[in-house]
Amino acid sequence: MFDLLTKYIPNLMDYSDEFIKSLGETIQMLFLSGIYSFIVGLFLGTLLVVTRKGNILENALIHKTLNGMVNLFRSIPFVILITALIPLTRIISGTFIGVEGTIFPLVVGCTPFFIRQVDMALSDIDKGLIEAAQSMGLSPVGIIFRVYLRESIPALARSTTITAISLLGLTAMGGAVGAGGLGAFVIRYGHNRFYQDITYVSVVVILIIVTIIQFIGNIIIKKTSH
Repeated sequence: MFDLLTKYIPNLMDYSDEFIKSLGETIQMLFLSGIYSFIVGLFLGTLLVVTRKGNILENALIHKTLNGMVNLFRSIPFVILITALIPLTRIISGTFIGVEGTIFPLVVGCTPFFIRQVDMALSDIDKGLIEAAQSMGLSPVGIIFRVYLRESIPALARSTTITAISLLGLTAMGGAVGAGGLGAFVIRYGHNRFYQDITYVSVVVILIIVTIIQFIGNIIIKKTSH
């Protein structure tokens, strides 16, 4: 088996230890930044919905400010964003390179996208359910948890799946500016040294990760749909 791999992917075998390390870095970036983006994005996305005109916590100032910030950060290409955030990243993380220096820019780059996904998911809630909850005397917090979030679980699972796949793409893009992971590995060897086997295997690995994310997302959607 080893001889067969050496024959067809010789360059990857030469750098197999670095490849495994890069794969681990990508998974670490995806997991940590994904958790932070989910928490912040769910909170701010919910806030964006409930403060919209006609909703339970209507507040034009908060809604317009938050909506404007989401649109602003969504419009900035990630490669430019990660560079622009270097001073702030250095303060928060102590470094602006490697995995530790990439988590914060990934969260900043991913969260606005997820906020918009949450916005769309929660905005589809039947207004009749909200009115019924209000007539039962539920507080705004109760309506948020028992109506908005509870009824949107399948849609939120779908949104989380889409966001996680997009975040995986951001981790690869971060490799262009010293983020580490598979992106940096492919740029260093697959692109700069023209080791095509490294590029092709890395693409296959990324596709496998995407498939796993999609599979898990589909299971959650299926289990929570009613």
